[in-house]
Amino acid sequence: MLRWIVVAVVGLAAPAPASAQDSQLLGRWRTAAQGGVVEIHACGAALCGRVVDAAPLLRNPDQTDVRNRDPALRTRPLRGLRVLEGFTGGPRSWTGGPLYDPDSGQRAGRGVLTLVERDRLSVHGCVAAMLCRTQTWTRMP
Repeated sequence: MLRWIVVAVVGLAAPAPASAQDSQLLGRWRTAAQGGVVEIHACGAALCGRVVDAAPLLRNPDQTDVRNRDPALRTRPLRGLRVLEGFTGGPRSWTGGPLYDPDSGQRAGRGVLTLVERDRLSVHGCVAAMLCRTQTWTRMP
C-alpha cells in the first residue's frame, strides 16, 4: 500500500505536459535566413508556426511559394504560410511536424523545437535519415 502512495505522489510531482496556450514558445521568432519572422501560435492542443515577414516580402508583398517541390503549391502566398505544424510536448522540447522551409522548398516530416534559452529556439528537422538541419531562431521583442 505504501508503495502505491509513493508512486502516486511521485506521479503528481512530475511536470505535466505544457499546454499549447501556455507555451513559452508562443510569439514571433526571427529565423536564420532572409530576415524571416515566424509566429508560433496554438493550433488546438499543439503548436504551429506561420511566416509573417521576410526580406522577399518587403520587396514583393505578393511573393508566393515559388520553390515548393510540388508545382501545384507554388502559387500559394508566402505570407501566412504554415511552416511548423502539430508540435506537442514542452515545456522545453516539442516534437511534431511537418516543418517546411520556403527558402529551399524542402519539407521535413518530423522535427524538434528546443528552447535553449528564453530568447533562443533550436529548430531541427530531417528530410531523410542523414539529411538534417538545425537553425537557431531568436525571439523578437
